Amino acid sequence: MATLSLRLPDSLHRHLKELAEKEKVSINQLISTAVAEKMSALMTADYLEGMAAKGSREAFGAVLAKVPDVEPDPWDQWTSPEKK
Repeated sequence: MATLSLRLPDSLHRHLKELAEKEKVSINQLISTAVAEKMSALMTADYLEGMAAKGSREAFGAVLAKVPDVEPDPWDQWTSPEKK
């Protein structure tokens, strides 16, 4: 496990301490979780952008063309707010 020295403004440190106490975790655990969540979001965006770059509108259209043109089941229908 690596050690990281981090400088934080006093107000941010105070809020971190309060949140960690509220969540019943250490400040280190709270920061680790926050960093992991942020990394996951950024990596997901990169992954989706990469997959989008590999896609083609023609292939997408071909898949959509296979969907039958039928009304959805009553439980799966969307009604606009004006019709409610």
